[in-house]
Amino acid sequence: MAEQKVRWGILATGGIAAAFTADLVDLPDAEVVAVASRRQESADAFAERFGIPRAYGDWTSLAEDGDIDVVYVATPHSAHREAAGLCLEAGRHVLCEKAFTLNAREAAELVALAKARGSFLMEAMWMYCNPLVRRLKALVDDGAIGEVRHVQADFGLAGPFPPSHRLRDPAQGGGALLDLGVYPVSFAQLLLGEPSDVTARATLSAEGVDLQTGALLSWDDGALASLHCSIVGGTATAASITGSAGRIDVPGGFFFPECFVLHRDGRDPEEFTADPADGPRNTLRHEAAEVMRALRAGESESPLVPLEGTLAVMRTLDAIRDRVGVRYPGEGTGGDETAGEAPELTPA
Repeated sequence: MAEQKVRWGILATGGIAAAFTADLVDLPDAEVVAVASRRQESADAFAERFGIPRAYGDWTSLAEDGDIDVVYVATPHSAHREAAGLCLEAGRHVLCEKAFTLNAREAAELVALAKARGSFLMEAMWMYCNPLVRRLKALVDDGAIGEVRHVQADFGLAGPFPPSHRLRDPAQGGGALLDLGVYPVSFAQLLLGEPSDVTARATLSAEGVDLQTGALLSWDDGALASLHCSIVGGTATAASITGSAGRIDVPGGFFFPECFVLHRDGRDPEEFTADPADGPRNTLRHEAAEVMRALRAGESESPLVPLEGTLAVMRTLDAIRDRVGVRYPGEGTGGDETAGEAPELTPA
């Protein structure tokens, strides 16, 4: 594959699929060869928009297209298990949008399936691939602010979203947590790993999804994370990391930052800014480039977005939902008690 373009299939035709494809077609070593939707007319329109040669009106045809190296799954997360599993079963590599699945049990099933098939699998956590976020993590890992004691992060949209919107629909995994809260949780766990304890409170809608959620994560070494997400109020989308010898502030858009400021005891603040050569702040090309790098290197997962990290985030999201009482159709009233267990390998 090193001498050839990586051939992509796009599964779904919504807004995030369009944004990803627009960035993908600008990469010289990528080629988008097919797109699929559950409606042929949607696939045809998407293919015409981006100059994609093949358009399928079903997911199976895309999964079984042997000309495709890797499939980008961009459905609502309630369908990620089915769509990604279908592609993995057919021998395709997969980049799957976040939240990775509805719950940790489904995530563990996909990871086990990928390992059984010898296929590459990665969550599309573009924040982890962002060059400035990687710089921030490197500074923290190098001890620039000492031991991390506290992480704060928030992500909220003002809405309002009507009850008919997918963000209010339990059948589509609606609510603030899986769509928006996955970012603060992933940010905290990027720096601190999986927490030892989770406390949370939420305001629920009449449909039973979370309109806003606040979570306090704690670790055995005493570190804490204060996180918030909302679909009823626009937040600053800011983040701050406090350490024993300093602090890093990300003033806004922490998951695709323009800059961050390093405060170290006894020194002047240092500002780190995004390199214009890395593209616009909202580019998704970095995650696509990481997938293609890993495929050419023969890797089954990305060191930037490791599968165990994805599973750990899903376990935390499950724990938060358990604390606030959000259940999706098909889940038991006592929480997903099998989350994280070794699953049987069953077709999606």
